[in-house]
Amino acid sequence: MAEPTEAAGMPQLDFSTFPNQIFWLVVTLAAIYFIVSRVAMPRIGGVIEDRASVLQNDLDQAAALSQKAKEAEAAYHQALADARAEAQRIAGETRAAIQKELDAAIAKADAEIAARAAESEKRIAEIRESATRSVEEVAGETGAAIVAALMPDLADDAAVKSAVANAMKG
Repeated sequence: MAEPTEAAGMPQLDFSTFPNQIFWLVVTLAAIYFIVSRVAMPRIGGVIEDRASVLQNDLDQAAALSQKAKEAEAAYHQALADARAEAQRIAGETRAAIQKELDAAIAKADAEIAARAAESEKRIAEIRESATRSVEEVAGETGAAIVAALMPDLADDAAVKSAVANAMKG
């Protein structure tokens, strides 16, 4: 008895089974195409659309927040400028008030100095007048003593005093 011989090699490469393999290949590809086109692709498309809408919403929110940030920055700069202007105004008012007080203090000091200077001039005039009278008296007494010592018979106190007064006047 002879044993049937088996073909050597891979069974899928056996040419006698090619029509059967091609049939199942077409059926499998049709099933995969049907599943992908009817089930997987709509789900993937929905996910892509959802992601696109979420992304667009995020971009819109980012643009809105960016605009709010720009407005807040502009408001900040305006508030800063207003605060600086207010500070300048307050500083100007304070300088004016200090200058007014300083002018008043200077005027008061000038008046006080003028009053003291007038009083000092008055006292100096009194001292000068007193010194002049004292010099006249001393000069008159000294002149009378000299005249009496040198010419005792011509010693006239009234004439000596008159001569001293004339010499003092110039």
